[in-house]
Amino acid sequence: MAPTLIGYARCSTDKQDLAAQQETLLRLGVAPDRIYTDRGFTGTNRERPGLGQALAAVRSGDTLVVPKLDRLARSVPDARAIGDSLAARGVKLQLGASVHDPTDPMGKLFFNILATFAEFEADLIRMRTREGMAVARAKGKLRGKKPKLTDLQQKELRRMYDTGNYSISDLAEVFSISRPTVYRTLGRQAGGVAKTRQ
Repeated sequence: MAPTLIGYARCSTDKQDLAAQQETLLRLGVAPDRIYTDRGFTGTNRERPGLGQALAAVRSGDTLVVPKLDRLARSVPDARAIGDSLAARGVKLQLGASVHDPTDPMGKLFFNILATFAEFEADLIRMRTREGMAVARAKGKLRGKKPKLTDLQQKELRRMYDTGNYSISDLAEVFSISRPTVYRTLGRQAGGVAKTRQ
């Protein structure tokens, strides 16, 4: 039986599009029905059902095809674990157009170097994101969520609550907000809130 190409693609959030990765896999010769995907799963998430299916589908002599290494592994140890598992089963790994034989010493070395750089790049992105948020916060450009109600609406909500004629559920419906928001709004007002009135 001829070796089979098994493809895997992943994107971290539901808003991201897998189309580009899937097109890459198709160009590399993977059949459409041999492409497994995970949508909305981060690289740090251990529960990646699509990856599990792809790894279960490969047999000795097959090749697992991934557009980029960071789509496959969460970290260097994770990449090594997957690489070792594939090697033990006689499966090759193809990253983009490059095929790596994890049983070959040079292939294994190159794979580990790639994994290290992928993790380093992810760490840099996280660091830049944190720094960017800190700078924005210092400049006053990054604030918490705006209150759902204006000051006038908050005072009116408090007044209505204090009459004793409206329950938390009533107020949530009148102001089109959630019950937790009603509690938070009342908590910010003098007098607090008695949680017995639902």
